[in-house]
This record gives sequence, C-alpha cells and structure tokens, in this order.
Amino acid sequence: MVRKTSVKHAMAAQTTETTYSPTKQGPRFASRFEEALPVLVSLNLLPGRAGAAAFFAAVFVTAGLFAADAMRPAAAQGRLEAEYTASVSGIPIGHGNWIIEIDGNQYTAAASGTTTGLIKFFTGAHGTGAAHGSMNAGQPVPTSYGQTIVYGSKIDDVRMALSGGNVTDYSVDPPLPPIPDRIPVTDADRRGVFDPMTSMLNRVAGSGDPVSPEACNRKVSVFDGRVRYDLSSEFKRIDTVKADRGYEGPAVVCAVYFTPIAGYVPDRPAIKYLVTLRDAEVWLAPITGTRVLVPFRFSMPTPIGTGLLQATSFVSVPQPPHQALKTQ
Repeated sequence: MVRKTSVKHAMAAQTTETTYSPTKQGPRFASRFEEALPVLVSLNLLPGRAGAAAFFAAVFVTAGLFAADAMRPAAAQGRLEAEYTASVSGIPIGHGNWIIEIDGNQYTAAASGTTTGLIKFFTGAHGTGAAHGSMNAGQPVPTSYGQTIVYGSKIDDVRMALSGGNVTDYSVDPPLPPIPDRIPVTDADRRGVFDPMTSMLNRVAGSGDPVSPEACNRKVSVFDGRVRYDLSSEFKRIDTVKADRGYEGPAVVCAVYFTPIAGYVPDRPAIKYLVTLRDAEVWLAPITGTRVLVPFRFSMPTPIGTGLLQATSFVSVPQPPHQALKTQ
C-alpha cells in the first residue's frame, strides 16, 4: 500500500515575458490554437505534466535507461547547465532551464520553466521540478521527485519517493477527478518505473562513443504521479547540433512514441493525438565526463504547426571525483 507524503525538491521559477495575442493571427487561428492547447501544453518546459511525455517529460520525453557497464573502471562525473526555448510555428511559447549533476554515487536534476507569448495568453504558468537518486553501477536509480506548476491562483503539486524502481510514497494536489472512463492506476502500475525527470537521463552502456544508434531503440516506464505511460524510441540518424553557448557536435536523433498505460481517459483528444503521433523526434547530446545523453532538441507536429524545444545554451563539464557541486 502506497502512503501519501511529500519529498523535497528545488529550483525557482523563471519570470514571464511579452504576451503575443492570438487575435493578431485572426479568429480562425485563435480557434485552432484553443483546440491545440492540450498538445501545446506538452511543450511548456514544465516538468512532470502527463502531456509532457511528448516533451521533457517529457519530456518531458524520451529517454530510457540502458544497463550499466559493469566493467567500467571509474565512476562518471559531470555537470550540465542548459537553457531551452519552446515554440510552435516559430512563435515562442515558453522557456526554461535544466541543471544536472552526476557523480559516482548520486545524481540531481532540477528544472524550471514558464510559458511565454501565445500560450501565456491562455495558460500563463510557471513551474519547477527536481529529481534525486543514486548511481547504481553507473545507472541512475531515482529516490525522490517533485514538481510544482502555478497557473494564476491555481497550484499543481506532485511529490514522489521511490526505492528500487517502485513508488513508496506519493502525493498529488489536486487529485485526478473521478471519471468513470478513466483507466485506474493500480499498485502494479507504480512498480518498475522512473519519474519523468530521471527517465530523460539516458545512460548508454559500453566503452565506445555513446552518441550512437544504441542510444535509441528502447522503452522506459514512467509514472508522473497521476499517469503511468511508456516512452519508446528508435534510431533515425546522427546529426550535428550547435547551441548559441556551449555544445557543438554530434547528436543522435531518435523517433519517440507515447503509450498510455493507466490514469488517462482514452477518448481525450490530446491522448488520441499523442498515441497516433509518429513524427516526433528527439536529439540526444552527451554530458561531458559521463556516458549520459539528454535531450538537446525535440520536435513534434501539432494541429497548428511544428512544436519545437531547442537548447540555446548547453554547457557541460567533467567534475573531479566526489567533488560535484550541490544544485542551488
């Protein structure tokens, strides 16, 4: 039986920016934008949303975990500081940042984001999220996850504690409303899972270049506090990417597929759209000093144009053993 409680998380929200008015695009565009909102929310850079499975989470997103290489002689150490922008049809809808620290024994990942521009007109929001865990033979194993999203006067809050891949404690506020058509989440659905943030830390086994086809072709089970879903991916190509600041080099491009398992309503348009989506892609780039890849870029079609998540800054450095800095 899972007991509901809370776990600590970090990172402050970012400030909002200039609002774009959909009326400038005409009534038809505004109407289509409202219809597309469930899909666009998944690009908010707000960690932990059920829809964020398509993004950061979804990301929201993308990455599973490979078994660690037991023959690796030394533990990986690295730190990433990244900033992202999100847009649809070239119009800004959000921005955020992500800090990841990995040492031989543990990892911490923390993110914050806010809606901007067009989407702020409808859903002005900002949020924070964080995950913490241990490194077991090089593989991240989550122990805690938390996220808070603020929509005006409303607050969406999730807390989770995990052990060995199983959710031991969790709380969600507000809880999911009781809808007869919703697929219920069972105790079994909270076993053998990753939180949304940890699911994006893609540790590639072996000793060769981690930016390789082997970084794709996998499936990861995710529970975000309300919805249990699978994210699977397969190799498409190797591309070269360049941030305005930081990383320039190869990235492995994976096709991404979303499969809901529990906690969702099958007839919801956003769910149907994500389930049938076959054109979403994620670009994975390495964290220096480790064999971990994380999303550098994410692209998916929406009813009103291409949704794009793009790293504008992607700065990673190796850390001396056992000297990784604590996330503020």
